[in-house]
Amino acid sequence: MKLSEGFFYTLKEDAKNEESISGNLLTRSGMIKKLSNGVYIYMPLGYRVLSKIEKIIQEEMDKAGCNQLAMPSLIPIDIYEASGRKDNFGKNMFSLKDRYDREYALGPTHEELFVMAASMKIRSYKDMPFNIYQIASKYRDETRPRYGLIRVREFKMKDAYSFDATKEGLDKSYQKMYEAYKNIFDRLKLDYKIVKADTGVMGGELSEEYQAVSPIGEDVLVLCSNCDYSSNLEVSESIIKENPTQEEMLPYEEVYTPNVKTIKEVANYLNAKEDKFVKTLIYNVDNKLVACLIKGDRDLNEVKLRKLLNAKEVTLASSEDILNKVNTTIGYVGPINLNLPIIMDSEISNLTNFVTGANKENYHYKNVNVKDFNSTLIGDIKNVKEGDLCPKCGNSLIFKKGIEVGNIFKLGDKYSKSLNLKYLDKDNKENYVLMGCYGIGLDRVLAAIAEQHNDEKGLIWPVAVAPFTIGISVLDVNSDEEISKANYLYNELTKQGIDVILDDRNERIGVKFKDFDLIGIPYQIVIGKKISDGIVEFKQRTNSETKLLKLEKTIDYIKETLTKEQM
Repeated sequence: MKLSEGFFYTLKEDAKNEESISGNLLTRSGMIKKLSNGVYIYMPLGYRVLSKIEKIIQEEMDKAGCNQLAMPSLIPIDIYEASGRKDNFGKNMFSLKDRYDREYALGPTHEELFVMAASMKIRSYKDMPFNIYQIASKYRDETRPRYGLIRVREFKMKDAYSFDATKEGLDKSYQKMYEAYKNIFDRLKLDYKIVKADTGVMGGELSEEYQAVSPIGEDVLVLCSNCDYSSNLEVSESIIKENPTQEEMLPYEEVYTPNVKTIKEVANYLNAKEDKFVKTLIYNVDNKLVACLIKGDRDLNEVKLRKLLNAKEVTLASSEDILNKVNTTIGYVGPINLNLPIIMDSEISNLTNFVTGANKENYHYKNVNVKDFNSTLIGDIKNVKEGDLCPKCGNSLIFKKGIEVGNIFKLGDKYSKSLNLKYLDKDNKENYVLMGCYGIGLDRVLAAIAEQHNDEKGLIWPVAVAPFTIGISVLDVNSDEEISKANYLYNELTKQGIDVILDDRNERIGVKFKDFDLIGIPYQIVIGKKISDGIVEFKQRTNSETKLLKLEKTIDYIKETLTKEQM
C-alpha cells in the first residue's frame, strides 16, 4: 500500500467517548470508527488486522480437522422456541418481522442451526466424530456496550461444534480444541489464562475460558500463587480455614444498635471485627424468598447460589418484599426465628459467637451460634477473596482481571435432546449425540491485543497480525533517488510476500514517524540522504535504536529477522 494512493488517516487528539486504551488507539490510528453505541465500522487498516486474526484461526481449525461452513444471520424465531432458549435471551435478542408478519431474530448464537446441519449427516455411530465451524457476525442487544470492541452489539465470532457418539469421543474432541485454542492465542502473542467457568446460558457439563489478562477486564480471574489452579470468580473455591480460637459458645443476647445498618457501621458501634458478623441476605429464587447467610466480610456468589438450588433466576429481594415477609428493614434481618428457608454458607459452620440482625429495627444479636437457628441447606455460596487458600495446594490465591476472548464447553446432550438429534449405536439402539461448543470473539481478540501491546506512542502489533509488517518512510519525496530506491524496496519486498506500506506523502518526516508508531508497524525503513551511499536506516517499533543497512542486503536482513520472529 502506498499512502499517496491509499485510504489512510490518523487523529492527533484522543477519541471522544472511548474509555479504553484499545478503543482510543484503534480510533486514533484510523482502524475503527464508531457508528453508534456498540456498533463500529472497520476501516481498511483495522480490517487487515481482523483478517489476519481470522486467517490464524482458520489455519488452526484446519489443523484440528474442522470443516468451515456459513450460517445465516436471519433466523426464524421458532427455532429458538423449539430449543427453549427464546426466553433465556429475552431482550438481548434483536427481533424483527417480515412482510408476512413472521418473526425472525438476528442470530445471537447458532447451536440450533449447527444441530440442523449435523442431522443431515448423522444416522449411526459410524458418522462421527466430526467438527464444523463458522466465522460470522452475531447480534446481541447489550444493555451497556463499553470499552470499544470489547462489549459490542454486533461482533464477529468463530463458533465450532463437535459431534460424538460417546463420552470418550467428546473428551477427545474437547481436548483437541483445547490445544488448538492454545496454539491460536500463542500465535497472537496474547498474555492469557485458561480458567474454569460457569456454563451459564449455554449449559452443559464443563466450561473453560481463555482470558486475556487486562486491568479493564470484566471478569475476575482467581489464580494460585504456587500451582496451576485457575478459575473464574463465579465458580472459584477455596479451603475453609479452621477456627483457631475454639471459643466457648455463649448464649445469644439482644443489643441496641440505633441507626446502624451496614456491617461496617455495626462493627464500629460494637467495637468488633467484620469477620465476626454474619449477613442475612434475602433473595428471590424463582419467585420464592430465601435467606442466605454469609460472613460479614464476604460477598455472596449468585452463580453458586443458583447452582446449589438448581434455580433459573436469582435476584436480591426488594425492600418491600423484605418488610412484608420479615416485618423489618434491610440491615436488621437475622436467622433466629426467621420464617424463611435458610441457605447457609459452609464457612459459617466454623464460626462461634457471631453477630447477626435481630429482625427488629435498631437491634442486633451477639453471641449467635449455628445451633440457635435451623438451616435448610448448607453449601458454598460465597465469593473467594485474595489470600484465601487454594483448593488444590493450600497456598494463597491471587486475583487478576481478564477479557474473555474464547470459551469451550462440553455441552453433552443438552441441545441434541431438545432438537431430537439421535444416532444408532452398534446394538442398533437410539442414543442422543454428544456435543461440544468452542467460541472465539475476533473483535475482542483484536481489542485485547491492542490493550496488551501499546505504549505512549501508540499500538505495537505483533508481526503475525500487524496491518503491515514493514513501513518505508521517504524523507524527501521530491528526490528522484529516494523515491526510486523506496519503490525498489517496496516492490521487492512485496514479491517476497511481505506486507509493506510506503509513506510517499509530501509530509514532514516527524509526521510520518509518528503515524507509523501510532498504527503499530513492527519494522520501519527510513530512506534519506544516506541513500546516495547505498545506506538505509532500519528500526523496530519496540526499540528506539537505529541500524544502518546496505540497500542490497536489506531484503535478506528483513527475511532473516522475520524468520527469527516466527521461531
